[in-house]
Amino acid sequence: MTDKTVIEQTAHNYIESLVLTSDPLNPKWNRENFIFRKQPKWNYMDGCMIRALLMYGGERYISYAVRFTDSYVDEDGGIPTINVLDFNLDNICGGMNLIKLHELTGFERYRMAYERLYSEQLAVHPRLKCGSFWHKAIYPNQIWLDGAYMALPFLASYGSLKGDNSIISDVLSQVGNIRSIMHDEDTGLYFHGYSEDRNIFWADCETGLSKEFWLRSNGWLCAGLADLYEITQDDSVGKMLSELVNSLSRYLTDDGMLLQLPARPENVKNYPETSGTLLYAYGAMKGHRLGVVEKNAAEFGISALSAVTEKYIDRSGDIPVLKNICLMGGLGGEENRDGSADYYLSERIVENEAKGIAPYLMAAYELSVY
Repeated sequence: MTDKTVIEQTAHNYIESLVLTSDPLNPKWNRENFIFRKQPKWNYMDGCMIRALLMYGGERYISYAVRFTDSYVDEDGGIPTINVLDFNLDNICGGMNLIKLHELTGFERYRMAYERLYSEQLAVHPRLKCGSFWHKAIYPNQIWLDGAYMALPFLASYGSLKGDNSIISDVLSQVGNIRSIMHDEDTGLYFHGYSEDRNIFWADCETGLSKEFWLRSNGWLCAGLADLYEITQDDSVGKMLSELVNSLSRYLTDDGMLLQLPARPENVKNYPETSGTLLYAYGAMKGHRLGVVEKNAAEFGISALSAVTEKYIDRSGDIPVLKNICLMGGLGGEENRDGSADYYLSERIVENEAKGIAPYLMAAYELSVY
């Protein structure tokens, strides 16, 4: 197993050599912007990275988070590069940073920004009949597991700040919908997506569920549940996290990794995927720290973090290079993504992308306080 010091040094090197040296309008970790030549805008990849950075605290890190966030948030709390009518849950991810930065700095722009994310989007966000948010306006009547990390911890934090138990109840109801609708009893894993309409091509016509258990979506859920339990201290959330961590642990490979499609080890195209493995590691360790995940499961999480560090990070250069990151994954859309095993195994694999580096920093932080 990789020494704890090596993991902490690797995380420190990432922060110093890649994060703090990045131009906020052209961050080195945002491979999607580079590959697809996107213009800089508020997005969840950057939100995850700043969220990870703020876990570590310290004046230099907070100062960078302020500089980065101020590049996207106006003095009146507006975020010009998002359209709230997109009703995109991914855009809520950075709301956690706004709450934290307001707590740390007292700057009003952050309070106004998170108030606007709630009042202008979440308070009027379209919902399925069961009460859960649509994932995006372009994905009507659909739940994706990703939203459990992107939006629900922010909504719970906002409800806690306001002392509004109805908001917390809403969050817990949406988590309950994920458990009752998307959970598979045989594997203990969760299907990536659910369509209430049941008439979209990727969904089962009877259940409305997508076909496969995609690792990173289960990883987002794992991390989201850990964060939600910290905020709500709700027993049902803690139990759901413990069950998911235990289920994922059963699919670890002999070298401590999880596969892109965890329940399909027989597929010759399948491969160890780092971002989802790291989200699992984070959820396992944090869940144990909070008292809801058993120690042996947390140890599996530490082993997974160690395996990623030892076998999938090249530490020979000035900047570490994290490999085996699935760049994107989704259902439907312009690409007609059908949710099949072949689809998930055809998505581009990249290096040093935020969806892998941020979970690495998150997991390394949890190890440091384990």
